[in-house]
Amino acid sequence: MKVVKFGGSSVANATQLRKVADIVLDDPQRKVVVVSAPGKRFSDDVKMTDLLIELAGKVINNEDYETALSAVMDRFREIIQELELSEDLTETIQKNIQYIIAAHESAEWTLDALKSCGEDGSAQILSAYLQSKDVTASYVSPKDAGIIVSDEPGQAQVLDESLEQLYKLHEREGILVVPGFFGYSKEGRLVTFPRGGSDITGSIVAAGVKADLYENFTDVDSVYCVNPNIVSNPKQITSLTYKEMRELSYAGFSVFHDEALIPAFKAKIPVCIKNTNNPQAPGTMIVAENEAGFGKVTGIASDKGFLTLYVSKYLMNREIGFGRRLLQILEDENISFEHAPSGIDDMSVILREEELPGGKEERILARIQQELNVDTVYIERKMAMVMLVGEGMNSTIGLASQATRAFREANVNIEMINQGSSEVSMMFGVDAEGMERVVQCLYREFFE
Repeated sequence: MKVVKFGGSSVANATQLRKVADIVLDDPQRKVVVVSAPGKRFSDDVKMTDLLIELAGKVINNEDYETALSAVMDRFREIIQELELSEDLTETIQKNIQYIIAAHESAEWTLDALKSCGEDGSAQILSAYLQSKDVTASYVSPKDAGIIVSDEPGQAQVLDESLEQLYKLHEREGILVVPGFFGYSKEGRLVTFPRGGSDITGSIVAAGVKADLYENFTDVDSVYCVNPNIVSNPKQITSLTYKEMRELSYAGFSVFHDEALIPAFKAKIPVCIKNTNNPQAPGTMIVAENEAGFGKVTGIASDKGFLTLYVSKYLMNREIGFGRRLLQILEDENISFEHAPSGIDDMSVILREEELPGGKEERILARIQQELNVDTVYIERKMAMVMLVGEGMNSTIGLASQATRAFREANVNIEMINQGSSEVSMMFGVDAEGMERVVQCLYREFFE
């Protein structure tokens, strides 16, 4: 059995959905299909999820929502009509949306429930289209599939008991179409995953049914070793490991949500990234363990939007519990940190800028000054992270020397360097303005 997941661009309109159906029917092992909400049809288009978020905002704030609702239904109606499906399907989707609006239990439930309608609608449409082609197919809601999650709106985590429930999908006949992005709590409450969570659903379902392969169809032929918006025509990665993919996705690779592969990783299910618009291309295989022939550096990831919280205090190293108390202040303020390199008398904490808006920044600095009695504390914004990733790096002599040569060529100063304890990655903090030059020079150093 193969589990197949299709992203938003793959289900954006009727033309794409026809391609999806052809891909599914081309291989009889493709038994379970997970779909995203309709994505952009063209560059300036609006994703269905964004339309639904706008609708939810109107409902939650008791504003007139008819225009927002019409925008959502127009997208669904266009797809259904072009696929020549029954108008009853449009009414079914609209009734579900109106039920959620009428229920309006709480702001967070309304937002989660309305956001889920994009994926839910896609699944109903695809299953109906397959049925119209005389194929045995059925829509399976996440509740019926057995996707049980924690009750954390917008941040759901899958619970272990889901896997046993999902395995029962083997008992069902035909092709099963499951909406991505959401599950149900033990109490029966609809809860969504973090945005991009349809990838999480695909991975969970693949692990639950013990699939032989999890295929993730998107709009690129494969994973590239570097962002193609920064380097023209970069090399494709034919194979990489789960660890490498996780590191790359954390640091700016947009192919996967960075938590998406965890269920597949635990179950050691191979994953293949493929292109809906070019399904014959081999794609990129993601496997559990390294294979002979892998290069020392598999990819270069980069991302902007970081800041450094710098703290200095003489004899900090002798002050037991200093680091814990510093991080406790961040925890008190509900701030998640990314990295915390330290020296004898100083410590830097790397945060994403979105974690520290203006008002909170002043409060954090004041607390650190007063509670820890530090000599210096300040914040530097507009940082970027550049990461070299590869399982072969830990046995490569002189790799750091190669990397710093690229930084010298780019004429960019290294603000911070940190090697992961797994030795799969080496991360550099740089001024955001120089990030692209650094990435281009690193690419020439390691791939050309």
